[in-house]
Amino acid sequence: MALILLTVLWVRDLWVNNAQVQPMPYSEFVQHLQSGDVASIRIGSNTIEGELKKPLADGRQRFVTNRVEPELAKDLAAHNVRFEGVIENTIVHDVLSWVLPVLLMFGLWNLLARKMMKDGGLGGLGGMMTVGKSRARVYAETDVSVHFEDVAGVDEAKDELRESVDFLKNPKSYGRLGARMPKGILLIGPPGTGKTMLARAMAGEAGVPFFSISGSEFVEMFVGVGAARVRDLFEQARQAAPAIIFIDELDALGRARGAGPLSGGHDEKEQTLDQLLSEMDGFDASVGVVILAATNRPEVLDPALLRAGRFDRQVLVDRPDRKGRIDILRVHLKKVTTASDVNPDTIAGLTPGFAGADLANLVNEAALLATRRRADAVEARDFNEAVERIVAGIEKRNRVLSPRERETVAYHEMGHALLAMALPGADPVHKISIIPRGIGALGYTIQRPTEDRFLSTRTELENRMTVLLGGRAAEQLVLGEVSSGAADDLAKATDIALDMVTRLGMSGELGQVAYERQRTPFLAQMPQFGSERNYSEDTARHIDEAVRQLIDGAFTRATEGLQARRTLLEQGARLLLERETLTEAELAPLAASARTLPA
Repeated sequence: MALILLTVLWVRDLWVNNAQVQPMPYSEFVQHLQSGDVASIRIGSNTIEGELKKPLADGRQRFVTNRVEPELAKDLAAHNVRFEGVIENTIVHDVLSWVLPVLLMFGLWNLLARKMMKDGGLGGLGGMMTVGKSRARVYAETDVSVHFEDVAGVDEAKDELRESVDFLKNPKSYGRLGARMPKGILLIGPPGTGKTMLARAMAGEAGVPFFSISGSEFVEMFVGVGAARVRDLFEQARQAAPAIIFIDELDALGRARGAGPLSGGHDEKEQTLDQLLSEMDGFDASVGVVILAATNRPEVLDPALLRAGRFDRQVLVDRPDRKGRIDILRVHLKKVTTASDVNPDTIAGLTPGFAGADLANLVNEAALLATRRRADAVEARDFNEAVERIVAGIEKRNRVLSPRERETVAYHEMGHALLAMALPGADPVHKISIIPRGIGALGYTIQRPTEDRFLSTRTELENRMTVLLGGRAAEQLVLGEVSSGAADDLAKATDIALDMVTRLGMSGELGQVAYERQRTPFLAQMPQFGSERNYSEDTARHIDEAVRQLIDGAFTRATEGLQARRTLLEQGARLLLERETLTEAELAPLAASARTLPA
């Protein structure tokens, strides 16, 4: 503004001077000087400005003329030559030397300011103007192409969300009897089960704007930024209502306040969480805004988030059962070219515990394997190989084992397989191999469950420990000593025994008491400050003894079972050393013989 004012004043001064001061030839100036008509002059380096005593006929009284060298002026005057100096026009030079640099600096500053406000660059200074704005990605109705038919294996969760979709389409019908829709819906489940896809499918079904943001995007280094972004997000959603707000990874934002001995006071995350709680309390659910959130660690969330009136409804998005895995596989198999021997039911039987993301990765791995061998379609063997790559790792054929190590691994894996084939209720053996895979696996035994199981009896858990210790028992029985290859089996068996004693009340000596709570993946990674045991040292000693008794009993049963099948163990180990890999069909004769002997 100041620059514009100065420019206007400068142009006005030029105009006034040009209007009142007229150029005069130097020879005419000399005549007026000799006639005594000049009242005053101001001599510059190149010009002479002055004022006459009397105005001329045209009214001019002020004049300006360029100076001429005195010697030249005398010679010209002697010959009555009319002469004048040329007055140079310096307006362009003045503009280029003064105004243009200022304009260039102003334009450069404006360009940098716009760029910084757009992408927040230059060390974070750019976001200063928009630091409190929400960073949610807004998807319009036409941007969300996912619908409920694209999400398989989570039918119960879809049914829960369909009610909210109907509410977004027709909010008034749900209030006619005085009911209100839940303000918030929390999707809980392990990673990869499709929580984010479910949220997008809900927006696609409802046909409303979809505000998607991660919990970590609220918090910045500046105090108060997270709370400002929460306010801005809810304000945008109200203006676009009906709409859906989806907060992914809610645990990054909504972790319990004051949790842990090292937690601080009222920090930035707590301010952001307080603002979120306030916004969820303050907005009216009838305006057509539904809040969705997803987390795989609900145990760390603040209790204030989970109370009624905020996240009223919690929807479990768990790992799919066999039917769900079949439905998910059918969705992903549509995207690849498959052979006639590919059966989703068979693949689902090979993948217990796989989440939706795992199954998508499985189909992609199988397609890559088929592409690598230049096949025209993905076959069943590609899926079998893909399962092994995901479960056990990539084959390490370059890892050469000594004859002694190959023999140890062969007896070890055959010990697992024989006991799995002999014990009642154990999962059937799908494949065994002594080809190294992954980081440390020198061999592997894959069991395929015939059905999904949600409960385990004491006998089934004991049989599972027996199978796990079968490899160690085979080494001890045949080679006379155990190796370090059974370390992982021993750790898994110990975990089962510890759960049986401390959580499941399956120890007769300790009674029907749960001494420990279920360990969560997140809390298991936290450092333990002080003792969390709720039992005495004497009880801890009894727990140790009970765990050891269970492990020793499973090892004894494994040794006795393999001793009774010593011939089959020797025969199977030699066959495994010869072929390196044995499938379920090749193991059928051994399995039939193993079942005829007492377990």
